[in-house]
Amino acid sequence: MAIVVKIGGAPGNTVAALAEELVDRPDCVLVHGGSAEVDRISAALGIAPEYYTSPSGVVSRRSDARHLEAVVLGLAGRVQTDLVATLGARGVRAIGLSGVDGRLILARKKTGARARVGEKVVHLPDELAGAVERVDGDLLRWMLAGQILPVVGPPAVTETGEIVNVDADQVAAGVATAIGATELVLLTNVPGLLRAPGDPASVVPRVAPAEVDAVLPLASGRMRKKLLAARQAVATGVGRAIIAPSSVDRPIAAALAGHGTVIA
Repeated sequence: MAIVVKIGGAPGNTVAALAEELVDRPDCVLVHGGSAEVDRISAALGIAPEYYTSPSGVVSRRSDARHLEAVVLGLAGRVQTDLVATLGARGVRAIGLSGVDGRLILARKKTGARARVGEKVVHLPDELAGAVERVDGDLLRWMLAGQILPVVGPPAVTETGEIVNVDADQVAAGVATAIGATELVLLTNVPGLLRAPGDPASVVPRVAPAEVDAVLPLASGRMRKKLLAARQAVATGVGRAIIAPSSVDRPIAAALAGHGTVIA
C-alpha cells in the first residue's frame, strides 16, 4: 500500500533528511508546498505577497492574476525542479507534475471569495483560486508501479482549462484519497498542533475527526488548513493523517511512529 507525504514550504522546513529517507520508500507520493519561494519570486517581480483571512479564520494566499504568476513560477518551476533534482542526486527516479500536467488535478474555481478586513467582510471577485475536485489516481499508481516517485504540487486546472491556485494540503488529501493511501503525513515546521504556541512540549498527540472543530481555535496560520485537510483525508478513506515536523532524522518513520499529531 502507498502513503502520501507532503512537505511544507514555509521557513523552517528541511528537505535533506526527507530526501535521504525517500531513497528507501518506493511506496510514496511526495506533495509539496512552497510559500517561502512564492514570496521570494513575488518580491523579485515587484509584487508584494498578500494573504487574507476568511470569515472562518483560514489564512489564504491572494491569487489574482499577478499573484498566480508567482505561484506558477515558484511551485511548478523552482520548488518542484529542486526537489526532483535533490531526489535524483540520491538515485531516486522522480518526476515532477503540477496539477495541470495531464490534468492530474481538476479543480472547481471558487467564486465569491471573502476576506475579513477589520470589522468588515469584503468580496474578492478577481481570485483565481480553486478547490480540488478530482485527482487522477490511476496515473500516480502507474508511476509507482514503474518505480517512479511522483512529486506533485499546485497549481491545478479547471474543466475548461483555466489554471487556478489550490491549497497544497488539500492537494495532499486529494492525492491520498485517489491512490487509496494508508497514511497521509503532513510534514511542517512545528512539532504538530500545539496547545501553547511556541511550546513543543504542548503537542496534542491525537485528535479524532469529530474533534477537529473543537481544536481549531488552537491552530494559527496555516495549521488550520492542515487540520481540515487531515480530517478530509480520513473522512474519504485514508487510514490516518499525521501532522509532524520535517526537521528530525527520518521524519516519515518518526511520523508513522506517532510523533506529532495523529488524526484518526
